[in-house]
Parts: sequence; structure tokens; C-alpha cells
Amino acid sequence: MQQQLANIVSEASSAAPAIKTRPEFEVFKAGLVGSKGSMTAVMKLMGSIPKEEKPAMGKLINEAKQKLEAIFAETLARIEDAELAAKLGEPIDPSLPSPDDFAGMRHPLSQIREEVCGIFHRLGFTIAEGPELETEWFCFDALNTPANHPARDMQDTLFLPADTKATDAPKKADEAYLLRSHTSSVQIRTMLSRKPPIRIVAPGRCFRRDTVDATHSANFHQIEGLWIDKNVTLKDLKSVLDSFVREVFGNAAETRLRPSFFPFTEPSFEMDIRVPNMGALSNRWLEIMGCGLVDPKVLENVGLDANEWSGLAFGMGIERIAMLVHGIDDIRHFYANDLRFLRQFA
Repeated sequence: MQQQLANIVSEASSAAPAIKTRPEFEVFKAGLVGSKGSMTAVMKLMGSIPKEEKPAMGKLINEAKQKLEAIFAETLARIEDAELAAKLGEPIDPSLPSPDDFAGMRHPLSQIREEVCGIFHRLGFTIAEGPELETEWFCFDALNTPANHPARDMQDTLFLPADTKATDAPKKADEAYLLRSHTSSVQIRTMLSRKPPIRIVAPGRCFRRDTVDATHSANFHQIEGLWIDKNVTLKDLKSVLDSFVREVFGNAAETRLRPSFFPFTEPSFEMDIRVPNMGALSNRWLEIMGCGLVDPKVLENVGLDANEWSGLAFGMGIERIAMLVHGIDDIRHFYANDLRFLRQFA
């Protein structure tokens, strides 16, 4: 039987180069491993082999089958290459433009991000960015978020292993790295890297341990704003945010500031809008962002004199703005990569 297996593999190897078409290949393959093939006939002889010889013969049969499968794969690949070459006729010039007339498009979240950044740029703000991998100090401590704050609970925030390496600024020995839960950390980095006056917006991706549903995602996008100067007041905050809302939602949009709490602003507010002609949401007060005046403790943490400097800060979710602008009722649509959905914004 061992010699029979060797002969079958040898004959298959010799015959394979002459196979040129798929029908020929199928006949060739059936003659070896089909119901009446030579390899199948040898395998049927296993029943007549003494029990003590079966393991050795089984090994030889498996080795022969693997060699045949390699011959089949090589032969079929050669046939497919020949078929493709015949269809193409001539070699492809990769430098030629694609014949596909489908033009690419920006994702709806990218469109809203650029629109929002453009509005604040016209108001005198510049774009600032920072790393998505942060230390606890930049993400919490510097923002006046105490160690017992719920946002620092390892069940609520995406911390990384203690031995995580990063190329950014060194951290304390007992300090952990985490995926930033907001882009407020960019505000801290900016205040440490330049002197006031400062007027920035910080767009970027954030991460939280949220259960994904129609309005929540573990991965989402924010735009946060910071204005540090002398004598910045609530009037400046309201003026900036009113200008933004009217640019996005129209001059008929109304705004209101509702008292709230954030560790890094004092006083703190939630900003609501009410907009006519917004479908089912028309003329309803809708929360769109948090905001307030920068807490003096935050200024002290970055080495600024709170008696000399003051500031305002605000933050909003890009997905939230996009959903309101386009009437989208499920945040998961943004991440499903469904072209039927995305092409509506081309």
C-alpha cells in the first residue's frame, strides 16, 4: 500500500502541469479523490489491514492526501491566473485612474466636526489636539476631579494595564494610563504649553464604558472649547454659544442655561436649545452641551493666577449635534458602515 500511495502522488504531480481548464481539473481531481478515484480505492483497503498496522498506514495516507491537496491548490491557482489574464487581455497599468465613477465622501460625523470647528474658528478659536491615551492627572486630577469621583471607578472608565508603555510625558509611579473619557485633557495640555490669552476648541475621539444603545456608545466624539483671558464672564459664554447655535440651527433657535455641576467649572450649566421646524422635536427644550466658567482650582493646577485670569469652557458630543441636525434617531447608524445610510450625506 505504501508503494501505491507513492505512485498515486507521483502520477498526480506529473499530470498536473498539463491541466489547463477547470473541466480538465475537475476530471483530474475526481480520478484521484472522487468516489471511484485511485486514492479513494486505497483508503478503502484500510479495513483489511491488521489492527497493529493501521496507525502507521493511516499516517501514510494522511501525508499522501496533504500532498494531493497541495497539488490541487497549485493547479487551481494557475488555472485562475490564466482565466484572469485571458479576461484582462493586457496587463493592468496601476497608474491609470479607476474606471469606477463612485466618488468618495466625508463621513457625516466628519462633516459636522468640520462645520462646528469652522464656526468657532470664525469666532477666533484655533484647533488643538491631544493624545487619546492619557494619564489620570491630565484626565482627572488637573481638572479638579477627586479620587473618589465616579468617573475614576475602574468599572466606569477604560483603564490600561499598569505596565502599559507610552511615549508621552512621564507619569507618576502609582498613576495609571486610560483611554480619555473626554477631550478636556487637551485644555490642560494647552494651558501648560502656552501662556494666555488662549482660545481653543479640541475635537477628538473619547471612550467610556457605556452599554451601546440608540443614544450611547463606548466610542464617541467630542468638541470642547476653552477661552482664557482677563475678565471673561458669563456674558462671553452666552454670546459665544448663542452664536454657535444660531449658525447650526438657524436664527429662530432659542437657548437657555440650566444650573448644573461639573468639577472643572464654577458656576456650571447645561445648555438647552429649542428649535422650530425640527420634526417631532420641534419647540421642545433639548440638552446639547455642558458649559461654565473655569474653576479657579483648575487654573491653579496649571500655574495660572486665578486673580489675574478667568475663563470659560464648554463641551458637546459631535454625534449629538449630527443626530439633531439630520434627524437621526440611533447613534449606531454612524458606525454600521452601511453605504445606504452614508450616501445620504454625500
